Amino acid sequence: MTGAQFEPLDQDECLALLAAGVIGRIGFVSDGVPVVLPINYRLVRSTGVTPGTWIAVRTRPGNVIEQALRVVAFEIDGYDTDRREGWSVLVQGERYRIDDESAAIRSQFDSDPWLAEERDAWLLVQPFSITGRRLHVAPQDWALDQSGE
Repeated sequence: MTGAQFEPLDQDECLALLAAGVIGRIGFVSDGVPVVLPINYRLVRSTGVTPGTWIAVRTRPGNVIEQALRVVAFEIDGYDTDRREGWSVLVQGERYRIDDESAAIRSQFDSDPWLAEERDAWLLVQPFSITGRRLHVAPQDWALDQSGE
């Protein structure tokens, strides 16, 4: 991959990629061991009384995510294997459980999990860091003489 380079993504690009996605990976420490699990999510942005940006997930009550340490990582990525290019967004933050009694919670924070049965625990990740980067390959010069001679 001669000429490949990383380019940092700005905050707006990271948020746009997060908003477009539905599946990511959440990382946390459980019983002293790092764990990374795929999970459905929704990016939630609010400008109301409590402005902010959160990653919302819905999972089973009492599962390993809910019982893990509060500090977590969340990551999404995309790639083009033919071109050997891709991007990645990393969210680091704190995980909180939220009250699921409010109808507003369901409409605003529902991540619409693919496995919805028994997914009644509502969790939010409040980011303290959102970063991203893109790997792209610099244009290659052709090894052939383009003059046709």
